[in-house]
Amino acid sequence: MATARTANPAPMIGLNKSANGQFKGQTKPAGQESGILANLQQPSAPKKTTCIPQTSGCIKFGDDWKKCLERPPKDNRMKTSDVTATKGNEFEDYCLKRELLMGIFEMGWEKPSPIQEESIPIALSGRDILARAKNGTGKSGAYLIPLLERVDLKKDHIQAMVVVPTRELALQMSQISIQLSKHLGGVKVMATTGGTNLRDDIMRLDETVHVVIATPGRILDLIKKGVAKVDQAQMIVMDEADKLLSQDFVVLIEDIISFFPKERQILLYSATFPISVQKFMNKHLKKPYEINLMEELTLKGITQYYAYVTERQKVHCLNTLFSRLQINQSIIFCNSTQRVELLARKITQLGYSCFYIHAKMMQEYRNRVFHDFRNGLCRNLVCTDLFTRGIDIQAVNVVINFDFPKSADTYLHRIGRSGRFGHLGLAINLITSDDRYNLKNIEDQLVTEINPIPSSIDKSLYVAEFHAVDPVSIHVLCHKNGLV
Repeated sequence: MATARTANPAPMIGLNKSANGQFKGQTKPAGQESGILANLQQPSAPKKTTCIPQTSGCIKFGDDWKKCLERPPKDNRMKTSDVTATKGNEFEDYCLKRELLMGIFEMGWEKPSPIQEESIPIALSGRDILARAKNGTGKSGAYLIPLLERVDLKKDHIQAMVVVPTRELALQMSQISIQLSKHLGGVKVMATTGGTNLRDDIMRLDETVHVVIATPGRILDLIKKGVAKVDQAQMIVMDEADKLLSQDFVVLIEDIISFFPKERQILLYSATFPISVQKFMNKHLKKPYEINLMEELTLKGITQYYAYVTERQKVHCLNTLFSRLQINQSIIFCNSTQRVELLARKITQLGYSCFYIHAKMMQEYRNRVFHDFRNGLCRNLVCTDLFTRGIDIQAVNVVINFDFPKSADTYLHRIGRSGRFGHLGLAINLITSDDRYNLKNIEDQLVTEINPIPSSIDKSLYVAEFHAVDPVSIHVLCHKNGLV
């Protein structure tokens, strides 16, 4: 889909390099701030399987194949019951190909999360799914694992499609798919989004592609041109289904569905399910298996605060937060593209490293910002709601709503950028007098509590290094903080 472009975009702002080559924000000396936030503090061996997975050509039965895996360092951060309240299943229990298991473990995924436990076996059976789970609890793995397991390398046509609402999310999902499938011996995954060269996509689709991950406008264009043939595809996944079935996309989605065979599997995943999703389910899904892991809407690991300020005090308060909080990475949300750019420049003038991203930037710059921020080249990212959907950057431990959102759904997705996969995070909202009604309304709708910001914030609420690494201590801390 065509997008507006800003002239001479400059998303890379104020990178400050430390002696060891890492980029980070410069910290202001203590004691320079005063006002509403002046007192803030800175910051067993694997179980035997019940079935024998398939083997790859270089691994024979009987090999201790897990010892050969290139696993990332073990994540010993404390996790909440959002991802630990499982039935005790292992990935091996699902009779997955060994090559796929290798990719799963090399991603650092040790055990299935609750949404993965519920979803994987049902998706493998071919049944339609309507799944509701919190942001950052493993929804991507819940559908990508069964999707990749079912790819038949003997067939050279598109077998599955994942549709997502934003280009950044499409790139993220394609990267995860490629990593998961790297031992499968030839699964071809393609990402296609608006803002990129259409001719390149056409040339790629002239070759074998098994899995397409796409935004709605671009894939519909390719389907109508007869280039992306989905008449034999067996599965379509809609991630962030509430957004895809909103007024922005629903006509495109209905059009895309019409090109799929009648006997296809549809998987819907989201944190919220408005009436539009229910209507789509009733129209297109056949006896869907419904999963609802949303006893409460907000992630247990996110601590939420607000500060009443005037519009003119916002930058001062943000400056104080930067100098007092121990920020690993932060995402700061504004309600317009113009305010994103203005705030990013102001943050840079204050001496902190900062990127910005919004939908009116050229796609190549958006890709670069997303890639570099994800890889830790900058501490702070200012953005619009473009970055609220599904983006998984586990280093983010602080989210700041510089502009308070208008809706509960937007608020839920924004604060869900921290506290990913059961970890801890902080959400701070700068509230003006015009936002008071929205604050109360969002609290009521989400059945959550957003407290006034205290004079000091306990670092154990959002800084991973403050948590013990042994399981007993982690369990005690979880109970202490009400996370189980």
